[in-house]
Amino acid sequence: MNRYKCAAVLLGLAMLAGCAGKDYADSQQWNRWVCDSQAEVFWRYADPGHEQVDVRMGGSDVVHRLSLEPSGSGELYSDGTLSFHAKGEEGLVYRTANDDLLGRGCKAP
Repeated sequence: MNRYKCAAVLLGLAMLAGCAGKDYADSQQWNRWVCDSQAEVFWRYADPGHEQVDVRMGGSDVVHRLSLEPSGSGELYSDGTLSFHAKGEEGLVYRTANDDLLGRGCKAP
């Protein structure tokens, strides 16, 4: 196979791999958690290895793709702007830069 055909095959495989992650997230139902403040958090795993989550706040259509970060306990996901920390069946959401708490005691209703 010449180098142009190899490059085309590799590009095609890379494009398929990128779509596979999107398909996984799109196939997952959103978890709805309500916080102590009555704020709503919608979240779902974005990949099969649970390395990323998608998070939406309230009725917003803005989806934040957060990546797994080191944490002392539970699972901490962040994109540098928004952080989502889940421990068991409960969690909290905050703005990363200033630790502005958006929701605490968030859990399935």
